[in-house]
Amino acid sequence: MSDLLIAPAIMAGLGLFFSVILAVAYRFLKVQEDPRIEETELLLPGSNCGACGQPGCHAFAEQLVLGSVKPSQCTVANQNVVDAVAELLDVDPGQQEKRVARLRCAGGRAEAFQIAEYHGFANCRAAAIVSGGGKGCSWGCLGLGDCAISCGFDAIRMNSNGLPAVDIDRCTACGDCVEACPRNLFVLTPVAQKLFVQCNTPLRGDAATALCKVACDACGRCSADAAPGLVQMVENLPLVDYSAGGPASPEATFRCPTGAIQWLEGVQFGNQDFSNPQSKNQRESRYA
Repeated sequence: MSDLLIAPAIMAGLGLFFSVILAVAYRFLKVQEDPRIEETELLLPGSNCGACGQPGCHAFAEQLVLGSVKPSQCTVANQNVVDAVAELLDVDPGQQEKRVARLRCAGGRAEAFQIAEYHGFANCRAAAIVSGGGKGCSWGCLGLGDCAISCGFDAIRMNSNGLPAVDIDRCTACGDCVEACPRNLFVLTPVAQKLFVQCNTPLRGDAATALCKVACDACGRCSADAAPGLVQMVENLPLVDYSAGGPASPEATFRCPTGAIQWLEGVQFGNQDFSNPQSKNQRESRYA
């Protein structure tokens, strides 16, 4: 019987010995954290969304104290919070251009043609794996709301046309919708960049519009009407390159026969701007 007790006793003794060693090491070797980190973290929103580029608010507070980032890089915080953090740390609050999530698709139920009825699990990833959700366009929005569910800021809601509507005031560019979309349709762009392509199909001409009324048919008129170098046709889709230096303007959208490229300004509904007269005219003529 005594032999059976020796092994447990040895293990218990070793555990106690090493716990004492660890406790002593922690007491004398621990690195004291700058108290400003905790104070800074308490000022931050606490959403831990990662939009700032850090894994959470604590990590962001650490970088703020080190001076590696600016308070304005927290896209969730309002100006009062940014100013309070800057005052606490005696640093420049900085300026951060607001970014929002945009959907590269405008083909809702009224525009994209259905080739089958989908009755499986009500999420986009499942539909993409099983049957593509029933839409003829294999590159468009599936409309089952994975993006809306993933958004922790209630910035995305599904509209009556089966498309995600992004509230640009609530959107923090956290990127959760980008990760959630199985077709990689969401992109994070500066809100000031208003010229946006709402299509993702690589097809051209009748092959594209046969699947969706608002698909880009690769006619290239937007590229011709935009400032030199601003819009380039790449794999049958317009690519807006703001680094080209040319000024962006609504004129690049005026001759688009389907409305696939839009000038997003004002209230956006499913990423289509209904306050823009040109968008309104295109929409009305589209369903005439």
